[in-house]
Amino acid sequence: MRFSHSDSPLVVAAAQTLPVAGDLAANLRQHLAFVQAAALHKVNLLLFPELSLIGYEPDHMANHVMDMHDMQDGRLAPLREAATYHGMALVVGAAVVPDAQASAGHLLPSIGALVFHPSGRTEVYRKHHLHGGEERFASPGAAAAHITPLAGQPVGLAVCADITHAEHAQAASNAGAALYACSMLLSEKGYAPESAMLQSYAREHDMAVLMANFGAPSGGYQCAGRSALWAEGGSLVVAAEGVGSCLVVGRRQAGSWVGAVVPVEVPSP
Repeated sequence: MRFSHSDSPLVVAAAQTLPVAGDLAANLRQHLAFVQAAALHKVNLLLFPELSLIGYEPDHMANHVMDMHDMQDGRLAPLREAATYHGMALVVGAAVVPDAQASAGHLLPSIGALVFHPSGRTEVYRKHHLHGGEERFASPGAAAAHITPLAGQPVGLAVCADITHAEHAQAASNAGAALYACSMLLSEKGYAPESAMLQSYAREHDMAVLMANFGAPSGGYQCAGRSALWAEGGSLVVAAEGVGSCLVVGRRQAGSWVGAVVPVEVPSP
């Protein structure tokens, strides 16, 4: 078993948010409301959907590019402070500056997963496998796998279309991931096949899989909600019943998972 042994429970959660198209301020307020709700349940790791800070809105990416090297960027300060204050790792979706190694001089931003550690350290994973058509507004990341210690566990990060390439999950597993954390936009049409993929990765690689999806339409897609957690071996621990604003919480202690779905009231845009 890849999870490190500890008497303290590991508590992870997927934030099923209701994105406001291109409105960074409104989405940030919503993120902070989710952090507050997660803190009440002693969550160690909180995962948000793909491009959660602006919604899956390609036309808005260029206007909201984040640079994780600019630690004075006031837009990111509330998230860094929340992670530190609550002792909670946050994985947040945003447009980010491209990876010079992969972008070959192109100026298009990348679709990123921003990681805010409780220590105040920050890092970024860039979506490696773009969905068909995304190359018009995004550059791919160079790294085929990104493993980072979150909540004391090795966590592999994935963003949406990454999961449709089996080698991405394989690379995370080979690098020792105990948890595969997937920031998604899953439509009603795509939910069944792609959630089945995620469950198969939990089964085949013996690693837990956490998936955060939007709970309302975004980018012209009718999102399915149903954010979920699968245990090592593939059994479903917990999933949201459908759309709407909620936390999907999983607690692991003494080698077993239990889960709950917690409604979250989000502030008005």
